[in-house]
Formats: sequence, C-alpha cells, structure tokens
Amino acid sequence: MTKDLTSGNPLKVILLFTLPLMLGNLFQQFYALADTIIVGRFCGVSALASVGATGSVNYLILGFVGGVCNGFAIPIAQLFGARDYKDLRRHVANAAWLCIVGSVVLTIATVALTRPMMELMQTPEDIIDGAVIYIGWIFAGIPFIFLYNMVAAIMRALGDSKTPLYFLILTSALNIGLDLLFIIPFQFGIFGAALATDISQIISGVLSFIYLRRKFIVLKMEKDELAYSKKACARLLGIGVPMGLQCSITAIGSVIMQWAVNILGSAAVAAVTAASKTQNLLTVPMESIGTAMATYAGQNLGAARMDRVRQGVDASLLVVLVYGITSAFILHFTDIYIMSLFLDTAKELDIVAMGREYLFWNSVFYVPLGALIVWRYTIQGLGFSTLAMMAGVAEMIARTAVAIALVPPLGYFGAELSNPAAWVAACVFLLPAYNWTCRQLDSRLLAAKLHMKGDHAETVL
Repeated sequence: MTKDLTSGNPLKVILLFTLPLMLGNLFQQFYALADTIIVGRFCGVSALASVGATGSVNYLILGFVGGVCNGFAIPIAQLFGARDYKDLRRHVANAAWLCIVGSVVLTIATVALTRPMMELMQTPEDIIDGAVIYIGWIFAGIPFIFLYNMVAAIMRALGDSKTPLYFLILTSALNIGLDLLFIIPFQFGIFGAALATDISQIISGVLSFIYLRRKFIVLKMEKDELAYSKKACARLLGIGVPMGLQCSITAIGSVIMQWAVNILGSAAVAAVTAASKTQNLLTVPMESIGTAMATYAGQNLGAARMDRVRQGVDASLLVVLVYGITSAFILHFTDIYIMSLFLDTAKELDIVAMGREYLFWNSVFYVPLGALIVWRYTIQGLGFSTLAMMAGVAEMIARTAVAIALVPPLGYFGAELSNPAAWVAACVFLLPAYNWTCRQLDSRLLAAKLHMKGDHAETVL
C-alpha cells in the first residue's frame, strides 16, 4: 500500500500522486458544499448567510487541526524515505497520543466559546443564532476530524494517496444523503446540516482507522514502539504546531476580513459565501499539488535527494502556472452556473453580481496563489514549518491591512482585494525562504556526506 516517491520522472511522479489527492479534495469540497448548497436552496438566503458567517472561524479551528496532522506526517514521510521503519512506527504512535490529547482540549474550548467568537466578529443579529448552532455542532465533532485527518496524513506520508479518496467518496455520499434527509423531510434546518457532517465524519474516521491498522504492514508495532517518546513528541510538535498555527494565523486574517464583511450586511456575507465556495472548487488542483509536494519533498529529503526536490518544485510551478491562467479564463464564463448551486441566481441578482465581481478580482491572482502553495508545502515537507508559518503571518497582516484601510472607504470592493493582497504578500516572503531552505539543506547533506567519508577513512586506516 506504500509508494516510493524518490525515483522516476519528478513531473510524472507528482502528477500521479496528485490525481487521487485532487479527486479526494474535490469530494471533501463537495462534502462541505453539501451543507451550503442544501441550506441555501431549502432554508433560504438568511440560513446560507448563517453558514457562511462561520467560514473563517471554521477554518481558524479546523485548519489548525488539519495543519497539525499534516505536520505530524512530515517526519513520518522523511523516515519512510530513509527506510527507518522502527522510528517511523514510534512517531506514528506518539502522533496518535498527541492527537487524542489535542482533540479533547480543543473540543471543550471551542464548543464553550462558540457564541463569544461569533459575537466578537459582529455577526449580524438576523443570522447569529443559526451560525452558533451550526459551528457549535461542527466543533463537537473535532475528535473524529482529528482521527480522519491523522490517518489520511499517515497514508499519504507512506505514498498512498488513493485510499483516503475512497473514504471521502463514501462519506461525501453519506453527508449529502443525510443533509437531504435531515433538512427536507425532517426539517431540522441548519442543525440538520451540522449533524449530517458530524455523522459522516465519524464514519470516515473510524473506517479509515480500521483500514490503516489492517492493511499497512509497515505499521505493525511492537510494545516498545507504542510507548511515549519525548524525542519523537518534540520532533512532531516542532513541525506540527507551526503548521497548524500557519493555518490558524492565515485564518485570523480571514476572521478579521469576515468581521469587515459582516459590517456590510447579510447580502455581502451571502455574496462572499457563494463566491468563496465557488473559488474553493477551482483551487482544489493547486492545493492538491501542494499536498503532494509536502510528501514528495519529505521522502526525497529522507533519501538525501535535494536535486529531485528542486526538479519537483520546478515541475509543479509550471503546472500551477498553466492551471492558474486556464481556470481564471474558464471561470469568466462559468461563474454564474457554479454559483447557482448555492443561490437562486434568477432572483438574487444583486448578490450574484457581487459574487461575480469578487471572483474576477481573485482569479486574476491565481498564479501567485499557485506559486505560494507550491513553495509553502515544499518548505513544510523539508521540515522548516516555522518559515511556512511566517508566510501565514504575511497573509494575516495583508488581510488585516485591507480590512482596516480599504474596506471602510471602498466598501465591498475593498473586501474583494483581501485575498490578492494576502497571496502577493506570502509570495514575497516564500520565494527567498524556499531558496534559503534549499541552501541550508544542501550544506547539511554535504557535511553529513563528508563526515561519513571521514569515518570510513578512519576505519580503513
């Protein structure tokens, strides 16, 4: 079930590994979109705005969960590339202990603080109750979100990007079916959408964990490998926490921007919600290439092949360049059709017009977005997750500056410039950071090689 990414043509290897990731991410988007589509269609614009108002808070918390799990998987990928399977299993076991503790703490804290967070963001009075119900129940499912994300990240670290796809297909279908059941005949409204997501996440997490234990022979553990290891936990936390914080720091900027949009009223919230969901679908391939690059870079670093890392980055940048230009062009002709999934576009003409304008200004900057994704995930895969976190700080600062300086005088148009400003700011930081990281690792690998030659010479003498 494992796959070695340290040999073969880099472009081909990355694309073949990316394809299942892309399909899986698309199903994950459908999984999340089901709530928005069905709520928007069957519960109305106010309910859609309630769900949309939780988007940045959702990403703030669940982005941290996903980032931590992906960070925990990077040492596992590096150890797999180095063929150190005993230490690999030790890291997997300690990642599990850390996830259990983290899920308990985070669930209690987020559920307790749901309403204060939504009030702090100045969520409009007519949608705040629905928003609190929705996001509160989503946060209640955090232990199983941890479970699935950690299992999927381990599978990808071992080179298997297909199996997580199969579980996502299954659970996406379940989520959509339960959404329809709870919202239409049962008339549970927003609560039904959240409950459907929780149940689907539970099924996904449990089934994927059972599969991991039964099918991945390399993870069959001895008793001593299950024990707590201070060294392994330190390494895991040293990469995982900065990656989680990178997602959360980026989300803080989004939260501030959501606050600025909330002040503009429910119509603006609904427009940004519909446009953002549309954009999330289009950017899935770029995010998938980034996820692939984290595993690819980690395995090749473990194999001491920095030359292949650079080749992979160059190939990925070419792919995102072509895709970014093509998707922006296609979006110009399809944006209304995609937004019709969430809105009655024949009736909500003003909201549709605002959504189209938002998408246009974002799509112009898809190429910088693709580049930052490739550089950021590669840096993470090479173990420098603190640098990737600093790119998140650059995004946060840019979004905050736009929210404070541009939204008050420019209104909705100022909000449209938020993402482009964040993406450009991150690129300005990440390009030199990537080059610096490669130079540092070149020096370390050369020093290690010279040390080994010295030891060999002493042995011969």
